Amino acid sequence: MQKAVGCTSRWISGLVVIALVLVGCSENDRPLEAPVRFEGNIFGTFYQVTIMDPLTQGESLELEEGFKAELESVDQAMSTYRDDSELIAFNEAPLNEWQPLSNELIDVLAISQSVAEASHGAFDITVGDLVNLWSFGPGARPETVPSDDALSEQLAQVGTDALEVDTQNMQARRTRDVFVDLSGIAKGHATDRVADYLDQQGMAHYLVNLGGDLTAQGLRNEDEQTPWRIGIEVPEDGRQRAQHVLPLESISVATSGDYRHYFDVDGERFSHTLDPRTGRPVTHQLASVSVFHPSNAWADAWATALLVVGEQDAMQMAIENNLNVLMLVREGGEWRSVGSPEFVNYFGEPLVNELGIERLSAPAATNPAAARPVPADQSVTGE
Repeated sequence: MQKAVGCTSRWISGLVVIALVLVGCSENDRPLEAPVRFEGNIFGTFYQVTIMDPLTQGESLELEEGFKAELESVDQAMSTYRDDSELIAFNEAPLNEWQPLSNELIDVLAISQSVAEASHGAFDITVGDLVNLWSFGPGARPETVPSDDALSEQLAQVGTDALEVDTQNMQARRTRDVFVDLSGIAKGHATDRVADYLDQQGMAHYLVNLGGDLTAQGLRNEDEQTPWRIGIEVPEDGRQRAQHVLPLESISVATSGDYRHYFDVDGERFSHTLDPRTGRPVTHQLASVSVFHPSNAWADAWATALLVVGEQDAMQMAIENNLNVLMLVREGGEWRSVGSPEFVNYFGEPLVNELGIERLSAPAATNPAAARPVPADQSVTGE
C-alpha cells in the first residue's frame, strides 16, 4: 500500500511538472497585438522601439534582450560617463602609440573624421575638454563662463589632426593630449545598431527612437500602406509641439537643437552646442537642424555640424554634400522652416508646399567654413 502511494505521488508530481511546462510554452507562444512597444533608459536618455510585425510573447522577450545587448555594447565602447569604457581607455592611453580598437569604435571614429573634413572643422570629436570646461560633459563644473585664457589653452589642443585613425589595421592614436568625445555621434550609431539587429531578426516594420534619433523601417500599417510619421518639434523651452509632421519609410533622422541644454549667466544664454573652431557656444538664429539619411550615425554627426555653422553655411554644406536637411530658424517670435533641395526631392513638392517650408535651389553662401523629432504615432518624453 505504501509502495502504491509512493508511485501515485510521483505520478501526480510528474503531471504538475508537465502542466507547468505546458503553461510556460503556451505563454511564450501567445501572439501579441501590434504594435509591440519596448521602452527604457540608456545613455542618460530614453529608448522606444515599436514593432508592427507579428510577434509572440517569447519572440518579443528575445528581441528585447537582443537589442538591449546592442545598446549596452555601444555604451561599453563609447561612453564618457563610465570609467571602464573602451573610449576612456583610449583617451588615457599614451600619446603617439597606436591602440587596437573594436570595429564599431573604429567605424565611428572614421565617420567622425570624414564629417569633420567635409564640414571644415564644424564637427570635431577632439573637443571633450572644451565641453567639460563649459560644464556640459561628465566632468561638469559650476555654470560659469570660462576665462579667455582657459579657452585659449584648451582650444590650442583641439583639432582633427590630433587624432589618427587606421581603418585597415583597426587602430587609432592621439598625437596631442585631447579628450575624444563621441556624444555627437554615438547615439546615432546606437540607433543604427538596434535597427541592424532588428533587420537580422527578420523585422520588416519598426520604428526605433533613441533619445530623439529615429530610424523607420517599412510601414506603420502594411494593410493600409500607412507610413510611419514623425513630428519635428518646435524649438521652445518647456513645450513639446510638432512644427511639421512628416512621413518616413526606410530612413533615419537625427536632429540637433540649441534649446535643450544650456545655462544662463547675467541674462545671457550659453548653448551646449560649441563651435570647435572658436571654442564658444553658437549664437546665431539657427535653432534646429534635422538630417534625413540612411545611417543615423552620419545624420547625427551632420546635424551637429550644420547647427554649428548657422543657416547660410549649413545650407551651402547641405547642397555641396547632397544632404536631406530641414532647418528651423528664429525670426523674432516666429519660426521659419527651410528645406534643402534633397529634402524637397525626398518629400515632394506637394507636401513641402502644404507645410509652408521654404526651399533653396541655389547656394546660400560662398564661404563654408534640434527640435528633436517626436514620433507622431507615439508619446515621447523629453531628452
